[in-house]
Amino acid sequence: MVRLSKAAGKASRALLNLQHPDGHWCFELEADCTIPAEFIMLMHYMDEIDTGLEQRLANYIRSNQLTDGSWPLYQGGDMDLSCSVKCYLALKLVGDDVASQHMLSAKQRILAAGGAAHANVFTRIALALFEQVPWRAVPYIPPEIMHLPAWFPFNLNKIAYWSRTVMVPLLIIYAHKPKAVNPRQVNIAELFTTPPEQEQNYFLKPSVLHSLFLGIERGALNLIEPVMPGIMRKSALRKAEQWFIERLNGDDGLGAIFPAMANAYMALHCLGYAADDPLVLQCRKSIHKLIIEIDAESAYCQPCVSPVWDTGWAAVALLSPGSNPVETDSARYRESVNSAINWLLERQIKEFSGDWKLHAPHVACGGWAFQYANPHYPDLDDTGMVVALLQVAGRHELYQDEINQALDWLVALQSDDGGFAAFDANNTAYYLNCIPFADHGALLDPPTEDVTGRVLMALALQNRVQDQQAINDCIDYLRRSQQADGSWWGRWGTNYIYGTWSAIAGLIFAGEDPQQDYIQRAVAFLLRQQQDSGSWGESNDSYVPELKHGHYRGTSWHTSWALLALMICGETDRPEVAAGIEWLLSQQRDDGLWHDPWHNAPGFPRVFYLKYHGYSAYFPTWTLNRYLQLRQRSLLTAT
Repeated sequence: MVRLSKAAGKASRALLNLQHPDGHWCFELEADCTIPAEFIMLMHYMDEIDTGLEQRLANYIRSNQLTDGSWPLYQGGDMDLSCSVKCYLALKLVGDDVASQHMLSAKQRILAAGGAAHANVFTRIALALFEQVPWRAVPYIPPEIMHLPAWFPFNLNKIAYWSRTVMVPLLIIYAHKPKAVNPRQVNIAELFTTPPEQEQNYFLKPSVLHSLFLGIERGALNLIEPVMPGIMRKSALRKAEQWFIERLNGDDGLGAIFPAMANAYMALHCLGYAADDPLVLQCRKSIHKLIIEIDAESAYCQPCVSPVWDTGWAAVALLSPGSNPVETDSARYRESVNSAINWLLERQIKEFSGDWKLHAPHVACGGWAFQYANPHYPDLDDTGMVVALLQVAGRHELYQDEINQALDWLVALQSDDGGFAAFDANNTAYYLNCIPFADHGALLDPPTEDVTGRVLMALALQNRVQDQQAINDCIDYLRRSQQADGSWWGRWGTNYIYGTWSAIAGLIFAGEDPQQDYIQRAVAFLLRQQQDSGSWGESNDSYVPELKHGHYRGTSWHTSWALLALMICGETDRPEVAAGIEWLLSQQRDDGLWHDPWHNAPGFPRVFYLKYHGYSAYFPTWTLNRYLQLRQRSLLTAT
């Protein structure tokens, strides 16, 4: 117990020392090499080249190249063709010799995978901008879709927020078909197995529906585009311009995500905005704010930032009494949590009406965004987490109005199936994932098990009378969505361990008996996943069905999620829990925290993955504190 107490205290102090003076935490949020490569491409598109920065980004890209010459989407993953094509182009733009071994290896691997013509839609759009493929290689995306009514099979509000913010400025880019400045006149003709102008197979047709949509799209391109009235095009472009400018979001950027910010920057350029226009400068600043300087030689670009998410979980980690071994520490932790809560409360979005208003027109916003600022797009996952923090921290009486407003907003955005999505309600037009633009399969924001579990926890902790139907519908949704092996799928964290922890937490707080068969099947699933070392682990391979049951390395976050789930189910005294805690203790570094190199969350499963650097800080810290708290309580009961 002494060793555990020291380790928990050491981790808690280390986490506390990473808190910013104003009360928040913000850890790095790392993706794959696609974003740094796109940053380099953007500099060359605009001819705004920072040679020092591009070399540091290039060093990062080179350092993540696999031995076969390709680049993966996550640490430990295999080659991804689209990522590899962008990385190769970026390195060639900065001046890497195509005869060097790393470039030769990359070229050979890309050609063996079918060549750049088989890269995904977003990569081919980038290549079209650099005149590497003809515009027929990309989907037909006319700005006139801005005028499509709500009842039409395709409408902006039928797709996810991230798709909207990326697509609208892209409509302007597509209409203008600009050419990158590309000052060094770089090309990648060597990456094509068939000359791009002769290539006839840019689009895959994996199903009848995909083929149908492609046929409709190609017909529209050939028949409608040439006769489109000019006045209609001008009106659509004005509407697209007004739409994204309204949502530029200061220097936090459009949608507060890099792809949307970059598209907005290029769209303003297409529209003729001067380089010193305030909106252009604002866009440029938002993009550059995402750069992480690792050291003097290496840098990367984050896809976005995660301060609200990080702050909420870090504060939760420091709440448990087990983290306060002496009274002086107790005061520090209380002050730290209070400071974090105050910072979060200042960022509750109370009056602003974002895109979600379409689904809940009669409710005021009460949500939180993921980033420092993103008022058009608060999300349900962050909101559920912050509300739960306020309640378990004992602040529900002080901030009852804020909690009620948040819960009213959450309930208003419950989907018809009882589940909750990340940003919208009933964003389930699944057929749209078959349009040519959506080859990534992530155009939508449907309800998911992990977000539903988080929102259920927030609703259940407050347990308002008016929320009982919503709570019951949540429980029904989770019971229906449980996998045959007892697990739940994880949309926003990797993967079944994360989803299972998220669902169990909500269900137990909602009063579900942990001895029920379906909860016990989830417990059994978690126990089966434990490794001989005592740890738990899972990679993003698990999003590929045929790789779901592979052998995974133990990680601090998976071990924490599994232990937290088992403890909330009353399994604290199991030897498997003790073994997991022992593994965490053995992996704690001298600085008090943990280190795992692996990516731990999908941006989009099978397409884009993230590494939350904070996950190896606050989740293991919380787990040790919670276990210590329960063990101390058990000892007191025994005596």
